[in-house]
Order: sequence, then C-alpha cells, then structure tokens
Amino acid sequence: MPAASTASATPALDLLRRLTVNPEAEFREGQREAITEIVERRGRVLCVQRTGWGKSAVYFVATAMLREAGAGPTILVSPLIALMRNQLEAAAGLGIEAATVNSSNREDWEETFERIDRGEVDLLLLSPERLANPQFRANVLPELVKTSGLLVVDEAHCISDWGHDFRPDYRRIAGLVKQLPETAAVLCTTATANDRVISDVTEQLGGGSNQDGEGEDGSGAELMTIRGSLDRPSLRLEVVDMPSQAERLAWLATYIPQLQGSGIVYCLTVRDTTTVTNWLDANGIEAEAYSGQVESDERIEIERKLLANEIKCVVATSALGMGYDKPDLGFVVHFQGPGSPIAYYQQVGRAGRGLAAADAVLLRGVEDRDIQDFFIKSAFPPPEQIQQVMELIEASVKPLTVGALMNEINLGKGRLGLMLKQLEVEGALRKVGSGWRRSGREWTYNEERIRAVTEARRAEQKAMEAYGKDGRCLMEALRAELDDPGAEPCGRCAVCTEPKFDAELDRDLSLRAIAMLQERPIEIEPRKSVPSATGGFPRVPRGELLQPGRALATWNDAGWGRLVAQGKFKDEHFDDELVDACKALYSSWKPDPAPAWVTAVPSLRRPELVPDFAERLAAALELPYAAAVRQTRETREQNQLENSRQQFLNVEGAFAVDRSACHPGPVLLIDDSVDSKWTLTEVGRGLRRAGAVAVWPLVLANAGIGG
Repeated sequence: MPAASTASATPALDLLRRLTVNPEAEFREGQREAITEIVERRGRVLCVQRTGWGKSAVYFVATAMLREAGAGPTILVSPLIALMRNQLEAAAGLGIEAATVNSSNREDWEETFERIDRGEVDLLLLSPERLANPQFRANVLPELVKTSGLLVVDEAHCISDWGHDFRPDYRRIAGLVKQLPETAAVLCTTATANDRVISDVTEQLGGGSNQDGEGEDGSGAELMTIRGSLDRPSLRLEVVDMPSQAERLAWLATYIPQLQGSGIVYCLTVRDTTTVTNWLDANGIEAEAYSGQVESDERIEIERKLLANEIKCVVATSALGMGYDKPDLGFVVHFQGPGSPIAYYQQVGRAGRGLAAADAVLLRGVEDRDIQDFFIKSAFPPPEQIQQVMELIEASVKPLTVGALMNEINLGKGRLGLMLKQLEVEGALRKVGSGWRRSGREWTYNEERIRAVTEARRAEQKAMEAYGKDGRCLMEALRAELDDPGAEPCGRCAVCTEPKFDAELDRDLSLRAIAMLQERPIEIEPRKSVPSATGGFPRVPRGELLQPGRALATWNDAGWGRLVAQGKFKDEHFDDELVDACKALYSSWKPDPAPAWVTAVPSLRRPELVPDFAERLAAALELPYAAAVRQTRETREQNQLENSRQQFLNVEGAFAVDRSACHPGPVLLIDDSVDSKWTLTEVGRGLRRAGAVAVWPLVLANAGIGG
C-alpha cells in the first residue's frame, strides 16, 4: 500500500493522480472534504453528487489511506458489482487488493475469507442480495464487520422506498452499520437523491448534519452530507414528441449516424430492445441488444464492444445503467420515456462524462404511459394480498414455498418474491430452507406509507409528462426534481437554444419502419410443462404438445397492432386487411406438416369476433373451417392474473372439443391475442387429444408487456 497516513494534501492527491493516471488531476469540490472526514475523523459521510463527479475516487483513495494506517478492509455494498470491472482495474493501480463474494464464485469463498483473515484483502465487494443469505449473515458477516475500517454504501438511494430504484435488501444495511466498530467510517454515495430520499437515508443510517459536520445540537455529527451541483455542463438535452413507433424508428435511422461517437438507446421493454436493434442493423447501424435476459458473458462482451467503440450503440433496458463508466459516451437516446425525471437524469448521466459536449434526446411515444402504469402498479402489492400471504403462512404447519403461495394468490413470482423479502427485512417473516414462516414478532402493514410512495410515483410520472412541454429549461427541470438548490437555465438545451433534431423525416423511411413492424416474425413458443397441485411443473405429454406458433403483431404497435386493438374494442369486427396480412404471414411461415383445416378459440364475452375472423381467413387460405371448440364456463381475462398457476387454473377445463366436428390432419388454431399462452395450451391439448396430429397457433397480437 502507498505510504500515507492522513488526508493531507500531498498523499491524497498523489493517490488520486495514480488512480486517474493523470499527473495533473485535482480534487473536485467536496472530494477532499469527504476523504478527510473518513480518514482523519472516521466519520460518516453521504455524498450526493452528479454522475461522473468521482464518488469511486473517494472510496478508493480513502481505502488506500486507511489500510496504510492499519485499518481493516473496506466493505463495499453495491448493486453494480458486474459493472465495476474497469473501476477495480483502476484501483489495482493503487495496490488495492479487491475480492468479490457473490453467487457465481462460491467455490472461491473459502480462499477469499482466508485471505481476509491474513489481511491480504483491502476491499471486499458484496451485492445487497448477499446480505440476504442466512448462512452468510450468520457465519461470515459478523467477523467481517468487526474488523472493517470502512463501509461504503454505493447507490445509497436504493435504501429508500421513496427512491426511484428501491431494493429491499438495502434495508439490511442499517443493521450492518450498528454492528460496525467505533473506529470504522461510513460512506454513502448517490447521484439521484432528492430531499425526501436524503432524509430517509439519514434517518436509517444516522443523525444528519450540515456540510461542516455539525449536528442540530452542535455536537459531533453522525452523518455529514456533502451535496454538490447536479448540473452536467457537457449535456445538451432535447425532447422530440413522436407518438408513432415507426416515426421513432425512422428518427433513429436518420440521426444516430450523425451523433458523436457511440452511445446508448434506452427502451422500456426487452421486446423493444430487440425490435430497435433489428431495425438499426437493417439500416447499416451496428447495434447490440442488452437486458437482464441476456447471458452474463454476452453482456460483458457487449459492454467491452461499447467501451472500445466497436459498435455505434447498445439498445438497452435499465439493466445497463448505474455504474457503467464510459467517459467518452457520446449520446443517450430514449426510445420511450421513463416514469421519473430522477431515473431519466440518472440514465442520461451516462453520456458526456469526459467530453466537452454530448447529446441526450427523449423520444416520447404513445405507449409510454401504459408501460409506466404497469411498473407503478407492480411496485407494491395491495394490502389485502399481503394480508392473505400472512394468513396462509401463519395457518400452515410447515414453511410455505413461493410455489405453494402462488397456487393460492394472484401474484407473479417476481412481485411475490419481492413482497416476501420486504416482509423478512421488516421482521414479519423468516426464511426456513426454501419456505417461509412467521417470525413471531409483531408487525403492522404501513399502508399509509405505501400509499404516499405510490402517490409520489404518480407525481413523478406527471412531472415527466410535463418535461419539455412546460417551457422550462430541460436541465433546470431535472435538477429541480432532485431538489438541487442551484438549479437554473443551462443555456444549452433545446429550450434555451433551439431544437436540433426535429427536422421532417423521410416518409419512405417511416413506411419502411411500418413494413418492418408488420412483417417481423413474432414466434410463440409452446408451453412444455403445466403447474401441478403440489407446486411442481410436470411436462406436457408429447402427444399433447402444440407446434411453435406465430403472432401477426405486438399489441397496439404501429404495424398491425393498432388495427387489431381497434377491431377488438371499437369495431367488434376484424378488418379484411388483417385477413390479408395473416394470409401473407401464413405463406411466409409455411408450417410443416401443413394445416388441413382451421378452427378458433371461442369466447363467451365476444362469441362472434374470433370465429368470424377465422372463417374468413380459412376461406382466404382455401381451407375448411370448423367450430370444433366451445367454452364451457366464464373465465377471467388472463391479463388480470399475474402468475402461471393462476392463469392455468383460470382456463383449465374451460373448453371442450367436439370430436365429430374435427377434420383429420393438422389444424390452424386462431385467436385474437396471446398473453400467458395458457388458453392456447389448454385448447391445443384438447385438439391433440381429439386426434389432431399437429396444432399450429396463429394469433393476431402478442399482448404481453414484453419485459
């Protein structure tokens, strides 16, 4: 470790220059103060600073100095371990030995802990999820905490449910802080915390203070807040309202080649990352799709390509966000708008860190609000569902698994898992093996707080809708949402100057985008297993499997999606254009063995809608049509149900196949939309049991949220 024992100017500055590989580097405002508080006073610091300010420099320099002074290792809790590879390489230049403990390197744990015992590890990175592991909390964490010299809480806004990226596991950090020795310092860092989030973090991690470290009573401070300007002088912001998805695709093909360097295009859904990437590739623009569904090794390779400027852009969900460090990122474009100005500020902050100028453009679409509504509604389960979970667990003689709970409760696996984790963090439940039990502690659901947080999300959504429409400077508006007291007109954005990206687009390019949306193949993979009463998923017998199907459109998209929605909910009749489009889809698809006849999924709500369309399509394909399926009972709309077990139970036994009406040979099964695929699975299995040698589903629209 470098020779340094205090945060005096020369040793600290030398370390900074080694870290940045820049002999001329100087501390930015607030960095030296934070390091001094940590190293000399072993204090607690909350740094609220813009993206690119250098928060990691504070904890790397502080770690080097503390270790040289004989302090224990730094514990860094971060959701961004997978995205910190380049930062850790820089830290290695200071002689900092870093280690990671996560689920992917379990075989290295024992050696890592032995290295910690020998004093060979200077910085240990932990994901917040690791803190949730009972064995880790019981057997490893106590010893780590007892010897720690510094606890770093990266992306500290995640500790607050007021924050735009709340993570329940972060709540465990408050307990961790209480176990630290008196000689240990604490550093919390974030770029996206408004007054309410700062107050919440301060309440959970210690009493607040002003920038001079004075508490309200003038005594020594528990938490010093160092808050800087959130202006990003290199960013030029612009908003372009483009309701049509096809127009936005045309915009991307027109302007991305003109934008400086390489950048990121953000989408709200996984499905849209694929659509946009395919469109850009078709227009000669090198792009890669990136989301949480992409394999880890592939994500690493995509990050490397972007860092090396080997591709023009990455088309990403928010999975590529906090922690990704590319100083020369030239632009960030949003294909749809996020639901919060704070989340938007965080994402555009990826651009222009090391550049004199970078562009951030928001393309606002007609689908934005529906997708944002979905995420807001999904954030917190209603109180009656929480009560139901608690009652089921309390009434059970053995720990209840997630699968067993999903049999009884209309919650998706992700939302249910998040709820159980939150209840565990709050002390209401405890995990026993793979199941859950009541903890025995008293617990009350804080319905008022959840309502207030949801109202805050709605207010943020409205603020995002007003962004770029209310005449305010765009950077000033974002800084004001973050309660930056220095918010003022930037003099750079499209409001302060003039629009740069609103020229009329080539109509032929827009028409090509529409054609791409209309012609893209949307595959429907058959379900190969079904839920059982015991919580398992046994495989569907081979003789009852469906063939892979096709969807004509994505619900309400600019291809055929809007015409499908109009036909279902407004006209109550599907246009002949959709018949022609499905005929063309069928011709290019060429299912083999080819269907010999056509039938439809019936509905008691709209008994004529789909059969009428299927009969017209059958005539166009010159195939016989048979009304071979009938619905025997009412079912709920599948999109109202949130997990596979509930969706399966909703349609199980709800359809009957008339064997006498069936034709021999393979069948083309028509429906208006597909969401869960359980209706197609149930009807298709019935047709297979009735003698159909193959069932080929063809639906008008894929109605799933798409990631």
